[in-house]
Amino acid sequence: MSAEENDPRRRAAGRRVVVTGLGASTVFGDGVRPLWEGCLAGRAVAVPIPTSWRDYADYRCGHWAPLPPIDHERMAVSRVERGQLDPVSILGRHAAREALTSAGFGLVPAEIRSRALLVDGVDPERAGVFMGTGVGGASSLLDNHGYQLLCNARHELEVLSRESDSGVSARLERVLERLHHGPRFNPFVVSMLMPNAVSAAIGLKYTLRGPNVTVALACAAGTAAIGAGYRAVRSGVVDVALAGGAEYLDDPTGGIFRGFDAAGALMRDYADAATANRPFDERRTGFLLSQGGAAVLVLEAMETAVARGAPILAEVAGYAESFDAYSMMAIAPDGRQIERMLRAALADAGVGPDAVDYVNAHGTGTRANDEVEAAVIARLFGARPRVASTKSIVGHAVGASGAIEAVVTVMSLREQVLHASLNLGTPIADLGWVRETAPATVDLAVSQSFAFGGHNAAVVLRRVD
Repeated sequence: MSAEENDPRRRAAGRRVVVTGLGASTVFGDGVRPLWEGCLAGRAVAVPIPTSWRDYADYRCGHWAPLPPIDHERMAVSRVERGQLDPVSILGRHAAREALTSAGFGLVPAEIRSRALLVDGVDPERAGVFMGTGVGGASSLLDNHGYQLLCNARHELEVLSRESDSGVSARLERVLERLHHGPRFNPFVVSMLMPNAVSAAIGLKYTLRGPNVTVALACAAGTAAIGAGYRAVRSGVVDVALAGGAEYLDDPTGGIFRGFDAAGALMRDYADAATANRPFDERRTGFLLSQGGAAVLVLEAMETAVARGAPILAEVAGYAESFDAYSMMAIAPDGRQIERMLRAALADAGVGPDAVDYVNAHGTGTRANDEVEAAVIARLFGARPRVASTKSIVGHAVGASGAIEAVVTVMSLREQVLHASLNLGTPIADLGWVRETAPATVDLAVSQSFAFGGHNAAVVLRRVD
């Protein structure tokens, strides 16, 4: 045992935890590289919402950030699995595969009939899955609810249409066009819609038998899941953890989108959709909702990663979370619990606020959230660290956002480049905003998330040479 490992303080704190692999599926497509390049380029992703949604409601926000269509063949999703997995599980499972392979792990068949894989060189009982999601398989829930609600009604309307005069028949046809539902009620719907399906799908696919944990903390879920994985590796519960978040916010009638729109959270009153998403700007009006996405980090004990010659991308140096106990929908205006959480995360990392070089902010673009977050950053860090919002580029993917932002932060540490915070014309505070994508010296970074309900979480990431 080395002198460092024998140090009582080190043993009390636990093992060092490093990031050895990354995976992502986002609005820029499959893979971490398209995500990173899209962020560096600052590409706008807002497009009009589907026109069919306007058959059901009027919306104050008319744009969102959709994902590319899911490529089942490329994601190795069999025909049978397509009927058994919600898109959120498919996205999470695919991001996990990229993360594992980028970490240098080989994947070998476990049982041919089950299509499961084994992670070569990993004790499956010493490897866990920690995934966050805000709504889980809501898409499958709504699809099957639509079938339950509308199938018999559609049949009766079709009969009435045939028996009615031409005028009534034409009106009924227009109604029928808006009654969307699938071809059947899926017998797998319960296992598709349950929030833990994402974590379970990853554990099943890669035969990981350690803790399989789902974190449901809305917009803070991805960050909190990384924190849970970090703590499990640090304490010795597991040697390897797949940690991140996944979300899929879509349905045939736009009901999920309408929920955010009705709450007044989405951007509105804009002439140019490309510049409407503007976190921390005086003219911000809300956030750009993403259809979803997924991001997964491979976390390992430093000693096991070094022993197998793994690529070490960054160190997870600290983590903490807190709860506002203020409102289900509104952020506490004093920001005290956010500040307390950040101080605890830095203490966990053994550093002070002056050590932080970069803050990947929650940065939604809503009026209250940005005001409180900017005030906390100013109070705790001053204008020293650089600050940017990844959501200004990719939009808000709810439970996947924190994990996507953690991946971007790791890439920032790895490549010593920071992406710009887009559309920041008139900042709301005098902070170290990243206004243009450029090289930067970044040794320690914080990625932070806040959520409906009052949940706050932050992970501290350190550069490793």
